Amino acid sequence: MRSPLKDFMSRRVLPAIGIVLALTSAARADTVVGRLDDTGALALRTERGVLTLEPWQDGIIHVRFGTPGYRGNYNPAVIAQPGTVAFHVDETADAYVLTTARLHVRVAKRTAAVTFLDAKDHVILEEGDRDAGVGATQWFKTATPVYGLGQHQNGLLDYSGHTIHLQQANTDVGIPMLVSPTGFGLLWNNASVTDVDVGTGKAPLGIRSEAGPGIDYHFILGPKLDDVVAGYRALTGDVPLMARWTWGMWQSKEHYSTQDELVAIPRRYRDMGVPIDAVVQDWQYWAAGQWGSHRFEASRYPDPKSMVGAIHDMHVHTIISVWPRFDLGTANLAELDQAGAAFPDAFNNVFPVGFGRWYDAWSPKGREIYWSQIMRNLGVLGFDGWWLDGDEAELGGQTGEMREQLTAAGPGIVVNNSFPLLHTGGVHDGMRRDQPDKRVFILSRSAYAGQQRNGVITWSGDTHASWETLAKQIPAALNFSLSGEPYWSADIGGFFSPDPAKDKAYAELFVRWHQFGVFNPMFRIHGAGQGKEIWNFDPAIQKILIDDVRLRYRLLPYIYSLSWDVLSHRGTMMRALAFDFPDDADALRVTDQYMFGKAFLVSPVLQAGAATRSVYLPGGGRWFDFWTGVAQPGGRRVEAKADLATLPLFVRAGSIVPLGPVKAYADAPSDEPLELRVYPGRDAAYELYDDEGDGYGYQAGKRAVIPMAWSDKQRRLTLQARDGTFPGMSPSMSFRVVCGAAPGASDAKTIAYTGAAVTVPLPHCE
Repeated sequence: MRSPLKDFMSRRVLPAIGIVLALTSAARADTVVGRLDDTGALALRTERGVLTLEPWQDGIIHVRFGTPGYRGNYNPAVIAQPGTVAFHVDETADAYVLTTARLHVRVAKRTAAVTFLDAKDHVILEEGDRDAGVGATQWFKTATPVYGLGQHQNGLLDYSGHTIHLQQANTDVGIPMLVSPTGFGLLWNNASVTDVDVGTGKAPLGIRSEAGPGIDYHFILGPKLDDVVAGYRALTGDVPLMARWTWGMWQSKEHYSTQDELVAIPRRYRDMGVPIDAVVQDWQYWAAGQWGSHRFEASRYPDPKSMVGAIHDMHVHTIISVWPRFDLGTANLAELDQAGAAFPDAFNNVFPVGFGRWYDAWSPKGREIYWSQIMRNLGVLGFDGWWLDGDEAELGGQTGEMREQLTAAGPGIVVNNSFPLLHTGGVHDGMRRDQPDKRVFILSRSAYAGQQRNGVITWSGDTHASWETLAKQIPAALNFSLSGEPYWSADIGGFFSPDPAKDKAYAELFVRWHQFGVFNPMFRIHGAGQGKEIWNFDPAIQKILIDDVRLRYRLLPYIYSLSWDVLSHRGTMMRALAFDFPDDADALRVTDQYMFGKAFLVSPVLQAGAATRSVYLPGGGRWFDFWTGVAQPGGRRVEAKADLATLPLFVRAGSIVPLGPVKAYADAPSDEPLELRVYPGRDAAYELYDDEGDGYGYQAGKRAVIPMAWSDKQRRLTLQARDGTFPGMSPSMSFRVVCGAAPGASDAKTIAYTGAAVTVPLPHCE
C-alpha cells in the first residue's frame, strides 16, 4: 500500500485541497505577459503562472504565485481578511507598480520579480528566482540579518550564514515568520517542512518548502519591529489576557506520583512562607496501559477532586499534563477511531516502552472529541489549565513520521508543522466555552504561526542542564518573541539535571537559571529526577532562591501591565535589543542580554564562578543599576557586579516601574502601598493595568488603567484620571513614589490615589 507521502512525491493531483503539482521543475526568468481583471488586487499572467499582489493594509501585501485558479496554500495561521486599502496601479515601460500610502510594490515585466519599496522609494526587499510545483522556493536578492523563525537550540540570534530548518521537534519549534532589523517581516504561508537559507544559497535569502503548490507569503512593513509584530498579530490573531496567577511562581516535577505528594508541595511552600501560585501534575498519573484514558490510577490518587480542592484551598492553582496520544485498546482511542479522527499507524513510544496512536488534530470532529474527553475526565475535577505535551506531534520520535500520515486537511507532508496550532486551538475553544470563569491557560511544547491567539505559553522542551544550554535559551527565547509569539518559558534548571542535594556545582547553575527565569514570561521550576523544590538546596542557596521569588512577586504589577500591553498594543514582553535600539550596531550583535518590557535590561550570568559580568548598555541615554540606583551612560560596556546572589539588572532612563508588596499569592489582598519608581533622564509614559485577575470581564470593559507621565524637565510625575472600573476594585489606593536614582532616599512620597488626576513633584530626582 502506497503512503500519502509517496503519492504526493509522485505528483498526484489532489483537488480536495487544491494542489496542482509540477508547475515548474526549475527556477528560471519569467515574463509578465498580461494583466488580469481583478479589482481587489494586482493579478498578472506570466509565462509560468499567475502572480497576485493583494493589499491587506497599507503596509501589508499578500503575494501569491501559482497556476491559474491558485488561491494560496493551506494556511490555518491567518484568520484576518483583507482590509479596505486605498491603492492604485501604474504601468511603466518595464514594470507594474502598486502604490499604497506607505508602500510601492514593483513587478518587473521581464522577470515578474517583486520589489518592495518604502514611500521614499528605498528598496526594502527584492525577490529573485521563484520555483513552485512539488515544493515551493522563493529567493530574495536582499541581504539582511534575519531573526524569528520560531525557537531553535543553535545559540543564534541573527541567522546570517546559516540554514534554519523548520520542522517541529522536541526543543525545536518551527514558525515560518521572519523579521529583519532593517524594518520588515515576512510570514511564509506554508505548513510543510521548510528551510530558510540566510546567506548560504544562490541568493542572500531563500525559503524552500518541500510541498507547495505555490508561493504564498505576506510582506509586513515596519519600520519598527514592534510594528512588524503588530502586523503579524493583525493577520494571525491577538493574544488574550492570562489570569494574574499565571505570572506567579510555578513548581513542577517529572513527576509527582501520588495525590499526597502533589498536595504536600504547595503546603510546604506555604509553611515556609515562600510565595507560590501553581503546582503541576505531570504525566503517568494513569494506570499502566491507560495513556490517553485521562483517568487517575485510583490506588495512587484515591480522590482527585478533593486533591484539586485542597490545592485551591491554599490559594494555589494546578494544571495537568495531557497528550494527543493513546495506548492501544483505550476507550478514548476507540471513540476517536469511530469518528475517523485517529491516525491508523501505531508508533513505538519514545518513553516508556509501548505502542500508541495519535489523534488527528486537523479534524474538527477529532478536536471536539479530544476536548470532550479531557473535560469530562479531568476538567470537571477543577483543574485550572492544560499542559499539552508532545504536541509536535512527537509520534514515534523519528523525523518525518507526520509527513507519511493522511490528515483531515490533506497529506501530512503539506500540513506537517501546523499540528500544535490546531491542537491548542481545539483545547482553547473548548475551555473558553465550558470553563467560562477561567481564562484559558495552555502550556505547549510546540508552536506554529498564530498560536498566540489560543492562550498558550510555549516552553523550550526537554533541555539538558549545562551552562551551554542555559546560554542558548536566551536567543531561542528572543527569536520566539521576534516570531510574534510573546509567551515563552524554559524548565528552570534544565529538564535532565543532577540531584541538587548531591551535586553542589549544579546548585550554582540552578541559581543562575532561576535568576533568568524571574525575567521570563513564565516562572516555572521543572525537571526529571530529584525535585528542585527550594528545600532540596542547602540553606545559603535557599536564601538566594527565596529572594528571587520575592523579587518576582514585587514585579507582578509590572508584569501584569506588560500582559495588558501585549493585548492592547500588540506588544512584546521579552525583547531582543533590536526592538528598542535598531540603530545601535553594537546592540544588534548582543545575543545574551534583552529587555524585559521597555524598562529592564536583563543580563543573565552564563559562566560558573563569576563575580562580575560584562554588560553592554545600549543607546545613548543613561542606565540605572536597579540594586543601587547608580547611573551609567549608554553606548558602552561596563563590568557589573554578579556575585551568586546578584543578577546584573539595569533600568532605562525615562522609565516608570511599579513594584508591589511581596504577597503569598498573586491575588492575595494587601493594604501596603504600591511603589512607583521613577527613573529620570527622559520623559516617560506608562499604563498601570488592573482587573479582577481572572475571567473574561475585561472583554466587557471591566478593567482599569491608570495612565502616568513623567516630565523630566519639570521633575514631576502625573497620575492621570483612572480609566475604567471593575467589580471588587478598591476606590482608593496608596502609592509610594520613589526616585529610582536613589531608591532608599528619605524624600519618597506616599500619596492616596482615588481615581482623580494627581501630580507628585520630585525636585531632586535627576
